Amino acid sequence: MSARLRPFLPLVGIAVLAVFLLVLAPALLSDFRLNNLGKYCCYALAAVGIGIAWGRGGMLVLGQGLFFGIGAYAMGMHLKLEAAGPDAVPDFMMNFGSGTLPAWWEPFRSGAFTVAAIVVIPALVAALLGLAVFKRRIKGAYFAILSQALTVAFAALLVSQIKYTGGQTGLNSLYSFFGYNLYDPINKRLIYTITAVLLIAMLLITFQLYRSRFGELLLATRDAEERVRFLGHDPANIKVVAFVVAAVMASIGGAMFVPLAGLINPREVSALASIMLIAGVALGGRASLLGPAIGALAVGFGRTYMSESFPEQWTYFLGALFIVVILFVPAGLASLFPRWWAALSNRRKEVAA
Repeated sequence: MSARLRPFLPLVGIAVLAVFLLVLAPALLSDFRLNNLGKYCCYALAAVGIGIAWGRGGMLVLGQGLFFGIGAYAMGMHLKLEAAGPDAVPDFMMNFGSGTLPAWWEPFRSGAFTVAAIVVIPALVAALLGLAVFKRRIKGAYFAILSQALTVAFAALLVSQIKYTGGQTGLNSLYSFFGYNLYDPINKRLIYTITAVLLIAMLLITFQLYRSRFGELLLATRDAEERVRFLGHDPANIKVVAFVVAAVMASIGGAMFVPLAGLINPREVSALASIMLIAGVALGGRASLLGPAIGALAVGFGRTYMSESFPEQWTYFLGALFIVVILFVPAGLASLFPRWWAALSNRRKEVAA
């Protein structure tokens, strides 16, 4: 294969994934399975961001459940208010609270505000957290522990504030999505299509990001941070930008998860959920473009299939798979194709010689 064409191979992979998600899956899968695939795409959206932060930036982000949850609860609040009707209060507030809508809930009646909040709030949180951490040169295990601790604290906060968040039950009984009935299979397919298109779009953005000067600086920061600093660039600022991009992608994934699942609760944004995202990225290959997305889709599918077939043992199977991949394919499943292609090319050269 020409060296000039090799950098564009990921585009071929994205095109293949787009055909599968947008053409083959809707034609072959039932509404139930397609809806599940939509949920896996939401996980994949968050995983693509983890690939940027961890795979390219070297930041082990164990707390993306925080940003997934911010987007999910922002969307859930809007859909809950939409289900309640104009000037009405969500049902759980009538049961647990005073029946008065908190002031900070009110703006989420607006769809435009909700969409903006899904992007802006996680970006601000990630920027503030990133500046506080990376400017102090906190990295490695310390950053990973801090990010996961924040996710645990966020999930605990959601559980404790039952009057405002629904507690352990979360936000459920969602009937519509920006005016579209969620019980209509056609609308469910529409939401799936939007999610799949968003995933493909984020992969294309990431492809361009990796080829940009910022992508080169991010890679250099991962491998030789002091040298980047010596050349006049601030590695902290580079990390902050990558962390913000990853946070926004996770938030978008969380926002689209809500209409597909019909609910959101603290279990979906817990530390375990964050670890499952990391497992998917590691399985697919954190340093590749498509690896995180493919890994997240595979983990989502495996989680559903194994929980249906082995309700009590499925976590052990996934854990064993993760261990096998780390031991025998540390670069992830995405590394198998280049190795196979290199071996095939060498064999052809030997035959030709």
